[in-house]
Amino acid sequence: MSERGALRTRLDLLSREVAKFGAVGAVGLLVNIAVFNLLRHTTDLQVVRASVLATFVAILCNYVGFRYWTYRDRDKTRRTRELTLFLLFSVAGAVIENGVLYLATYGFHWNTPVQSNVFKILGIGIATLFRFWSYRTWVFKALPDKAPADKEAARPAERFLEQRRSTETVEPDPVRN
Repeated sequence: MSERGALRTRLDLLSREVAKFGAVGAVGLLVNIAVFNLLRHTTDLQVVRASVLATFVAILCNYVGFRYWTYRDRDKTRRTRELTLFLLFSVAGAVIENGVLYLATYGFHWNTPVQSNVFKILGIGIATLFRFWSYRTWVFKALPDKAPADKEAARPAERFLEQRRSTETVEPDPVRN
């Protein structure tokens, strides 16, 4: 395959991954915003606390979508490590997401329901970029592509066998005659 063809294949795979990540993220966004607004309007929780709880409900929802749909073909051998890293990077994303809301709410006193939702969504957008990079790089690692390495490793053996075949003379089998 040419370099251009390989690049096109990689870009196609990346675009599918981004689309699946986005679909799971869209469901997570709906869960996050719904839980956030439900908590905001039915409890006495402060804005950022309601947001943090909503974020963690969405994180649990997203893990299921990422593991069993977006990254279902990725390495599944070390689930404890995967889940630990997922939670670690999710917490970092939650800090980014809720840090934006915290800054808007307590730094600029933008605390109306509309402003809270706008900055919640802005924080989610920024955190999503971080999460996409960290999940695909560290959490749901791609399995190594063994085909090219196997082919390279097999070439010396194939050359050796070809050389032996070309130098051998075919002698009749005494058992068959």
